[in-house]
Amino acid sequence: MPETAAPLLIKRYASRRLYNTETSDYVTLEDIAGFIRAGREVKIVDLKSGDDLTRQYLLQIVAEHESRGESVLPIAVLTDLVRSYSTTGNSVVPDFLAMSFDMLKQGQSKMVENMTAINPMSKLPGFDAMRAQQEAFMKAMTGGLGNQWSAPASEGEDDPKTPDQELEDIKKQLADLQSKLSRM
Repeated sequence: MPETAAPLLIKRYASRRLYNTETSDYVTLEDIAGFIRAGREVKIVDLKSGDDLTRQYLLQIVAEHESRGESVLPIAVLTDLVRSYSTTGNSVVPDFLAMSFDMLKQGQSKMVENMTAINPMSKLPGFDAMRAQQEAFMKAMTGGLGNQWSAPASEGEDDPKTPDQELEDIKKQLADLQSKLSRM
């Protein structure tokens, strides 16, 4: 599916049916999840009021997957999310989650990069096909976002970091975030 700058517009009719304005047909929640996995941005609006319903439907997709046993979110995380809604003032949870997911995506992108840069097997026949499968797997695991959030190399950084060094950097960043969160 080609990537476009504008999000795919889905309209919800009064009957609660979802209409794909790009293909002029009705879609299901699973269709919408498929668009997102393929890398498309989606915007869902109520036809009558014009209200943006995207968040509501994305949460519904997550809830359906979780209820079918496709658990991604541990109970402790779900519990902490519920608690974060009861805190007064500005919650740091949204920023913390966004930064955590960014770090995860960066780590996965680096892992794919390092798989070809460091691995002596990269010269073997069939390795490119295996690497393509691994990249597709990573894309599926990150919701189709791939290298979108790869961190640019720091200035003056000539030597590439080993996967162990990158993992240590990520652990340090996560520990710093946890420390900031506990102080608040």
